[in-house]
Amino acid sequence: MKLRMMIYTAVFAALTAVGAFLRLPMWPVAITLQFLFTAMAGVLLGPKYGALSQAVYVAVGLVGIPVFTMGGGVGYVFQPSFGFLMGLIPAAAVIGCLSAKAKTAWRIGLACLAGLGVLYLVGLPYMALILNVYMSRGMSAWDILYKGMLLFLPGDMLKIVVTAVLCPTLRKRLLLAQ
Repeated sequence: MKLRMMIYTAVFAALTAVGAFLRLPMWPVAITLQFLFTAMAGVLLGPKYGALSQAVYVAVGLVGIPVFTMGGGVGYVFQPSFGFLMGLIPAAAVIGCLSAKAKTAWRIGLACLAGLGVLYLVGLPYMALILNVYMSRGMSAWDILYKGMLLFLPGDMLKIVVTAVLCPTLRKRLLLAQ
């Protein structure tokens, strides 16, 4: 079982990288499918391996492999979107914890919603820090909230619905013990 989970961990790290390139460019953060694969990793792999899959994804990007939306490398920490990348790790862990015993799409959806909240709790302050301190943009809290979260909520809700609908069946098919 451990080998299977390691393989699934690598697969979800790769899927998250693919999700970075399925994007709609916007400024300062692009709309991607990364959260979809993060949420699925949390639900299907649990908190430990779900978070590990996202940590592997972030680490691969930081060592210079261009798996992030705009490339890779350690300099990416100065991008406004990097906080959201870091937020994928605890988001997957929270989703994994809260969905571990969930049997219904409704409960899985609520777990994903909590994970999304964690993602924004990490990503938005980091985005504000980079934009307002490092880049000296002087954006208001409303602008940060609007451009970093509110524009993305409809798509995020759709990603949560897809995850909540698909994951109960995928758990059974992938023989994941949850």
